[in-house]
Amino acid sequence: MNVARMRLVDRWLGVPVCFALTIFRKVFSRRRAASAPSPGRILFVKLAEQGSTVLAQAAIQRATDKVGRANVYFLLFGENRPILDLLDVIPQENIVAIDARGLFRVVWGALRAIRQMWRLRIDAAIDLEFFARSSAALCFLSGARLRVGYHAFGSEASYRGDLMTHRLSFNPYLHTTQAFSLMVQALDSPPESFPQFNVRPEPLSSAAGRLMPSDAEVTEVRHQLQDLLGSSQIDPLILLNANASDLIPLRRWASARYVELARRLLQQYSAVRIAFTGAPSEAAATEELVRQVNSPRCVSMAGKTTLRQLLVLCTLAEVLVSNDSGPAHFATLTDLDVVVLFGPETPALFAAPSPRTHPLWAGLACSPCINAFNNRVSACMDNACMQAITVEQVFDSVCRTYEARLAMPRQEAA
Repeated sequence: MNVARMRLVDRWLGVPVCFALTIFRKVFSRRRAASAPSPGRILFVKLAEQGSTVLAQAAIQRATDKVGRANVYFLLFGENRPILDLLDVIPQENIVAIDARGLFRVVWGALRAIRQMWRLRIDAAIDLEFFARSSAALCFLSGARLRVGYHAFGSEASYRGDLMTHRLSFNPYLHTTQAFSLMVQALDSPPESFPQFNVRPEPLSSAAGRLMPSDAEVTEVRHQLQDLLGSSQIDPLILLNANASDLIPLRRWASARYVELARRLLQQYSAVRIAFTGAPSEAAATEELVRQVNSPRCVSMAGKTTLRQLLVLCTLAEVLVSNDSGPAHFATLTDLDVVVLFGPETPALFAAPSPRTHPLWAGLACSPCINAFNNRVSACMDNACMQAITVEQVFDSVCRTYEARLAMPRQEAA
């Protein structure tokens, strides 16, 4: 199911479903949460966006510390499962995936997931989607007696009923990692105390997860690069991710600028190789960018790697340049430096909390225009915020980062 259709379904079907479930809750449900014991099994609901799953690591770890790894579960769309499998923070058998390839499959998959949650006797459901209706409904229908999620209260945020026991007020000044972690922490407070939440957010820290590829995996990806470049020499390597998720197309930096950036980097550093990355659906467009760069030292890896192989590729590179999208977050699971281009969203909330993340943001008066209060939909038709980031700015940032790595002892840069 494409993103636009998913949003329409969430809006036009989700609103009446949440309203009906709210009426059901008020008529039939008992308010037992305040005196109920601590949860034994915790379910996270985060249907979309693999990049955000990386930002949820601290929250998952907090839940694991609270109830044990074997008692933490995760509900998501099947297409977003690869990063969760790679992170290995949730037992494989505790991941519940809904097939999102068409409306019928989504509905059928959701019904199966609800049945499974009831069999598991989930105690607490945590809605990591900020204001999606479908995730709120799934939390309620999971059978969990404790449900943590955001409530609109008097703000302009999307209506999604009154289905949570722990109703949090969305704080637009908290980094997403902190917000996710606080949702687990909310389980330690009585439901009637919210929306007041009298705790201090923990300081941001780098993601704990790290990919440790085997020698065989490194050799396999290295051979792929060697074959594409027609040379045994692939180092030093710079990666360019010229695409962004269909979820928010406004996040894209112009493809022509990536071509110009690649040419300038190849001209500046005679030994550098460049590889464009991307999903299989982006392979044809990425191959065209490589053709425009027109250099034997520039190749496309788009559609040629699994997610794990992409991260192995990151371990072979020095710098990645990416729009604000999944790969920018995935790369933080390695020691790669990432130059991330932000526009309609702000790095203050969404940049990966890593010293190797280097955000560029123009900070226009109309930016950020996408947030939890507008369902992440902007009226903007021309992303001036991304256009304001020049090739010169990105080139300078990449050069500084790359040269700083060269100046480090190799064991520090690796």
